[in-house]
Amino acid sequence: MSLIDALGNGTRLEILRELSREPMYVSELAEAVGMDGKTAVHHLSTLEEEGLVTHYRRGNRKYYELDAAIELRIAPPPERTFVLQADDLEESDDG
Repeated sequence: MSLIDALGNGTRLEILRELSREPMYVSELAEAVGMDGKTAVHHLSTLEEEGLVTHYRRGNRKYYELDAAIELRIAPPPERTFVLQADDLEESDDG
């Protein structure tokens, strides 16, 4: 799956928006976005495969957090520029 495919889903964009505020555990995130836990895990797995989120465990809860800085720029004509870029957070913090 490409980065555009991963981000081309409104639900995954909502998940990323929620995670941009703070790390969240699966059921908390599912409730915030309005879906069941199984669906949330599916979308989180896709985002994790693309390197956009990562997870850690605290007790028996699995928390997810952003692992990339994502930039989307679209410019109208005459530039006709479309840029979608995701960088590791550690790289973007250094620059």
